[in-house]
Amino acid sequence: MKVLLIEDELPAARQLSKLLLAHNPDVKILETLDSVAGAVRWFNTFPMPDLVFMDIQIADGLSFDIFKEISIPAPVIFTTAFDQYAVQAFKVNAVDYLLKPIDPEEFQRAMEKINHQRVATQFDLESISRYFKKETYKDRFLVKTGQQLAFLQAQDIAFFRSSDGLTQGYTFNGKKYFIDHTLEELERLLDPQHFFRIGRSMSIRVNCIKAIHPHLNGRLKLELQPAAPEEVFVSRERVSEFKSWLGG
Repeated sequence: MKVLLIEDELPAARQLSKLLLAHNPDVKILETLDSVAGAVRWFNTFPMPDLVFMDIQIADGLSFDIFKEISIPAPVIFTTAFDQYAVQAFKVNAVDYLLKPIDPEEFQRAMEKINHQRVATQFDLESISRYFKKETYKDRFLVKTGQQLAFLQAQDIAFFRSSDGLTQGYTFNGKKYFIDHTLEELERLLDPQHFFRIGRSMSIRVNCIKAIHPHLNGRLKLELQPAAPEEVFVSRERVSEFKSWLGG
């Protein structure tokens, strides 16, 4: 289960983390955010988590303001030191409402609600998936440009390249941006109809291929547009899959 914490008090965030890991050691805490603005940016950038814990009073306002900016289909459990927000919390479809300091038994009951909800939802999703196979893939990235942050559309990226532990995205107009994902993560996040990982250090978009040449040892040499910083090869192990991908 992937969980996002929206909490501006470090002790409370630590307690939640301990409770979650005690409940399920396989829980992955994606990030801890402390503001409305930061949460809105996060939801607009990353895939939806399985569960969200939200403190109500956070650094720059009330977490209810997040719902004014974006839709959050993931289940939400609110945490707060005040009980006057309960009605408002359930108006935004909260699964539960926990008062601080969080009682471990109350926490367990809230997680049981989540587990029951997931089991029921799983049956519905399996039924629906028989008719609809469409998946949602990442279509934009948050990147730094100078002293600002901006959105970079996936359709504008010709290829991704990994170098010295960093991932770079090269656009069709030749600009380079640093991307906060590994190539392994991008394989899961990007539409495989458009992007293909040709080797350990590069993933390319189909319409950036300018020419394909047979090469030594069963490899293929590619010319890309825009040109890559070094020669580009499809590894021998991936040639057969690469040809199938090109054929659609």
